This record gives sequence, C-alpha cells and structure tokens, in this order.
Amino acid sequence: MEFRGAFTALSTPFKDGEIDEATYRDFIEWQIEQGIDGLVPCGTTGEAATMSHQEQGQTIKICVEQAKGRVPVIAGAGSNSTKEAIELTKMAKEAGADAALQITPYYNKPTPGGLVEHFKAIAKEASMPFVIYNVPGRTGLNCLPEHLKMIVDAVPEAVAVKEATGNMTQAAQVIEQCGRNFNLMSGDDFTVLPLLAVGGCGVISVISNIMPAAMSGMVKAFFEKDLDKAIDLSLKMAPVNRAMFMETNPIPVKTSLAMMGLFKDAQFRLPIVPLQEENKPKLEAVLKNAGVL
Repeated sequence: MEFRGAFTALSTPFKDGEIDEATYRDFIEWQIEQGIDGLVPCGTTGEAATMSHQEQGQTIKICVEQAKGRVPVIAGAGSNSTKEAIELTKMAKEAGADAALQITPYYNKPTPGGLVEHFKAIAKEASMPFVIYNVPGRTGLNCLPEHLKMIVDAVPEAVAVKEATGNMTQAAQVIEQCGRNFNLMSGDDFTVLPLLAVGGCGVISVISNIMPAAMSGMVKAFFEKDLDKAIDLSLKMAPVNRAMFMETNPIPVKTSLAMMGLFKDAQFRLPIVPLQEENKPKLEAVLKNAGVL
C-alpha cells in the first residue's frame, strides 16, 4: 500500500466534553472537498491521549464511515502498553481503517529488541498495514533508521513511517536503510518539501487541518515536477506553521478551526487548556495574512 500525498492529522471537535459527531463529519467532508489525500483520526492532534478506548473506536468509525472509501484512513491505534495497542488496533481494523498509526512506546524507552517485539505482538493479533510513528520530542525515544530496518524486516505489516524528528539526515537514511519502495512520511510540517526531496512520499500534517488545499497542492506540485509552485506554497505556509506551534499542538490549530467557523468553539480536555489570551490576536493576524480568515 502506498501512502502518497497529504494526510490530515484530524483535530477532534468536542461539545459539552463529548465528541461532536455532526461537526466532525462536516469537517471530514470539507477536508475531502478541499482535495486532501488521506485522513488520520486519533493522533496527537486529535487528542487521542485523553480519549477512552470506546471514544477512539467511535471516532475512527465515524471517520471511516464519512470518508466512504474516497480517501484512505490511517487510524491512531498506538500505546506504550502492547496489550492496549493490540486492543486499539483490533478496533481500527474492525472499523475498516486502511492502516494503523503505531507510535513507538513512550515513557518505557524500550530497547530496539523491545520495539521489534512490541510491533510483532500487535501484528500477530491484528494484522493490517502499520505506519510507525517516530516522534522523540513526545516519546523520549528516537527510532533510528537501523532500528526501523529491524522492525520492517521482522514485521511485514510495517509499511511506512511518520518521521517527526525534522532531521533530514535521518530521513534520508530511512530510505537508504529501508529502500526506495518504503513509505517515508513527514510528521513535521516545517520540513515536508526537503523530506520529499530525499525520497519521501507525503506528510501527516497539522497545518492541513486549516490549509488542506495548500498542503496537498504542494505535495502534488512536487511530484508533478513543478518545483516553483511547491516552493511558493511552502513559503506561504511557513508563517502559519510557526503559529501552529506557538503553544503546544493541538491548541493553536483547534483555536484556528474555531476562528474559521469550522468548529463551534475550541474545547479541550485537561491537561490541555485554551490558547492564552495574549496569543489570540497574534494567531488571528497570521491567519488573516495567509488568507485563511
């Protein structure tokens, strides 16, 4: 399976503390209308860390139902507990997701051998395509290219990586270790274009929540060898990318969605809190400059 293009790490709307299904369905529809290439429910941006397993299963199911096979769905299903990751992956598979996003176990800091056994155990119980999620800034563990190669060799389900280090040397070494046919996806919106240049196939993006046409257009332009257009779109998104991380993701992006009227408001679950008041005018100014508002 090839994961080519821009995939949105979907923000999850809440209403009175619960998942706002109607708004979520409308948001997914808007993403597809805007030309997004794929959808990723229940990732970091979707606040899966504060969802129950039942809520994760519900969210994935809504996304798959609404997508109706028009674009692939990569469902967040990872955990630092192998047992929990197996349960979540089973739910993603039963819901009809095309792949499961599998984070490297956080906090535990497993050895490379432990990583291999973790993903082998999940695959044994719930075999489906896996996108390994490497985000050391959140997990405390960097899955190096040689360790990823160990996983890929031992677990045929591991067909892609979401590489969120922002390190282009490491990204290039992933292709060197795992081959040209391996799906290297960016998990860092700041470095999508250079990652494509070293052999990447796409991105799982935060900014595409609010600028799906720009991000999907940039990736498409790159593959159509229209580098000038790709660079122009990259430069257009650059200040918005910075704004999306003025506070912890997903605070700015969800606030932006509320400003755009795509979400009714920006509700979060603790320990995530709303955007600081002094940052709201700064965010609004960036969005207006980019033509988003």
